[in-house]
Amino acid sequence: MAKLWQKANQTTDAKIEKFTIGNDPIYDLQLARYDVLGSLAHITMLAEVGLLKKEELSPLCQELKVILASIEAGEFEIESGMEDVHSQIEYLLTKKLGDLGKKIHAGRSRNDQVLVDLKLFMRAEIQEIAEAVEKLFNLLLIKSEAHKKDLLPGYTHLQIAMPSSFGLWFGAYAESFVEDVELLEAAFRLANKNPLGSGAGYGSSFPLDRQLTTDLLGFESPHVNVVNAQLSRGKTEFYLLTAISQIASTLSKLAMDVCLYNSQNFGFIELPDSLTTGSSIMPHKKNPDVAELLRGKANKLKALPNQLHLLTSNLPSGYHREFQLTKELLMPAIEEIIDGLEITHYLVEHMKVKSDLLNHDKYDLLFSVEEVNRLVVQGIPFREAYQQVGKMIEEKQFDGSQRNLNHTHLGSIGNLGLDQIQAQKDVAYQRFGFEKVNQAIARLIAS
Repeated sequence: MAKLWQKANQTTDAKIEKFTIGNDPIYDLQLARYDVLGSLAHITMLAEVGLLKKEELSPLCQELKVILASIEAGEFEIESGMEDVHSQIEYLLTKKLGDLGKKIHAGRSRNDQVLVDLKLFMRAEIQEIAEAVEKLFNLLLIKSEAHKKDLLPGYTHLQIAMPSSFGLWFGAYAESFVEDVELLEAAFRLANKNPLGSGAGYGSSFPLDRQLTTDLLGFESPHVNVVNAQLSRGKTEFYLLTAISQIASTLSKLAMDVCLYNSQNFGFIELPDSLTTGSSIMPHKKNPDVAELLRGKANKLKALPNQLHLLTSNLPSGYHREFQLTKELLMPAIEEIIDGLEITHYLVEHMKVKSDLLNHDKYDLLFSVEEVNRLVVQGIPFREAYQQVGKMIEEKQFDGSQRNLNHTHLGSIGNLGLDQIQAQKDVAYQRFGFEKVNQAIARLIAS
């Protein structure tokens, strides 16, 4: 089949064609919906500026919506010998409408076409990631409130340090995910810019209305400079993979805590049988495989921004074929982070927290700082109080049987600040503006 770029009587060696196309058709299936949406906006604009007759617009829109329906029904495919999703959709239009189908490419290049597909794709996937994070966040906040009185040893250098609580532990991860979402929102801002009209990267002599396609697709703004629109290829993916890697970093740390806390030497939590596996020779084993695999998969995701950075290093401005390979890093990563968030939700939901952990005398020294602070309140200078308690510990005279805690400041055991963490999350999610985007897309499809 002829390619969009192919001239008359031009042929390509089959081996070279296979190498250059690579796995693109596989990943392009995920872009099919967005290619149709971009085409709907583009031809609507072409009709407004007089590059497409009004009577030509209706059959093109109608047929594009037929293709969209087949995509959403899971029936769309990129046929063998077809180079990419753009070629497949234009082929279907031309097959149905003849030469009219060929008119949709006026005023755009595959460069800005794939760019808008990727921007729309990433924008939608960011919403899915954000929703998965929010679901986990909500559960962590519920768990934090439910277990605010269940004390837990706090560690520094893996040595017992000071009293903590499961309320603090769950709440810490909830707030950490809010901070990760703030990074995700930065990726969304970049994905929410319209590249259509940049063409191959240098604009067009056609009187294109770039603001119209921006509005139709619900973008926040266009990439103003057409060269910069092309510079965003790879950069937008890097922003998103950086946000994904940070969410993965939080998941990895949580998973590591679970592996430690579930072990017999710690014994802070208990995982149900559904989240563990046994040993082929040791009948007592209940291994936290889910948490271990979550940790491993999250650690793999943390490497992706560097891989993308290396892939796109030393490239001058303009389009380069290496950008095609960014899909192979980006698309599986999105699936894996959403899967990881869902598995973590299941893990947190079903773990059993053990209470009264600090009653054992091995945790007496956890309360040494409490004794120092008690002396300070009595008027003894802090450094002197520290020396007194330190001497008692050295001489085995420290009495850590007093387990009374009086932590009242914001973010401490006795004042978790969950309302403030919830408010931070609400502000972060309001900044995305998902509703505005979704309404624009719904109007475009319905028009």
